[in-house]
Amino acid sequence: MNAALNVGSSINQLARAIHKVGHKRTVLIEGDMGWGKTSLLKLLAALLPTHIPLHMDCTTLDIGDLFVPNFKSIEGTGVVSFAPNEALGLHLDQPVILLFDEIGKGNPAVKNAVMRIMLEREMNGLKLHPDSIVFATTNLGAEGVGDLLQAHQRNRITVMRMRKPTGPEWVEWAIQAGLDLSVIAWANDTPQVFHNFSDYKDPKENAMIYHPLAPERTAFATGRSMEAASDWMKEREFMDNQTLRAALTGTIGAEASSSLYTYYKLGEDLPKLEDIRLNPLEAKIPASAAALTMVVFKALISMDNKLILPWMKYMRRLNTTAQGLFVNNARKDKYKQRDLVANTEDYKVWAKEFGHLFSQDK
Repeated sequence: MNAALNVGSSINQLARAIHKVGHKRTVLIEGDMGWGKTSLLKLLAALLPTHIPLHMDCTTLDIGDLFVPNFKSIEGTGVVSFAPNEALGLHLDQPVILLFDEIGKGNPAVKNAVMRIMLEREMNGLKLHPDSIVFATTNLGAEGVGDLLQAHQRNRITVMRMRKPTGPEWVEWAIQAGLDLSVIAWANDTPQVFHNFSDYKDPKENAMIYHPLAPERTAFATGRSMEAASDWMKEREFMDNQTLRAALTGTIGAEASSSLYTYYKLGEDLPKLEDIRLNPLEAKIPASAAALTMVVFKALISMDNKLILPWMKYMRRLNTTAQGLFVNNARKDKYKQRDLVANTEDYKVWAKEFGHLFSQDK
């Protein structure tokens, strides 16, 4: 395994770094396909509300999309100038956050033109606001999908690696994003979807993820495709099982979809939240580990003032693994109902008794 391929920073760490230095230095973010590199633009826009976010998809750009001839001759000389696309923000009087997305897939002419804008932050005499941030994203060259920049181009910018999220990091995001609880619970119990292809010499050892040595594997599990799978799962009541399985296979691949569907079927027999609210001491306890995981995430997603007290009574009836899963996710800083849970007297009593179940990672 190539250790160099597995180092990198989280998306939040990169956003904070670009926020501080991006107006001085141009950064190229490399990372695995489908794991949220483009989302950096939204994170930076939230950190810099006075900046205008601008997105340029280099996979669809031709040189004419960046600038066109201005056919008005210069002082009668017959020489023409070039006018840049307004989408670049060069004409604006306020700072921008300009993302050149998937620069590695741009054609050579586009790459050369974009590199000039990235480095000089100007074109044809028009300059970006000095507080503007310019950055680019690309997939890993090792993935074998054509995302390569020349050495002299890479040497003129700062290249940083964005790592995949860990399972707990992705689950924390998925809860806040409101993804389908079956997908969240399955991902929580399927750590191999967060592994790197470089961990496997033989792609058959993990058929759920992308591997450059398995070109026939056109669908696979990524953060992006699991979010898409969630959309299908949320509408499953309007589909027969065969159609649902076909949709999942076309979204996350055969291996991952089979695993997710099996997991979902195991968890079908969940207690209703209303039963837990009304009678927490007698509400049904799921028999399978998959269903237990799903009921925990169902509670996390649905938590409110009416559920917290009966849930604490119900939770004490679950095994310690399920209890630990709930409290360690409820303690996350970004969990919206964190204070509601933490300030409940029953939770404080539980914490004194079972504090050893707390993980060190919040």
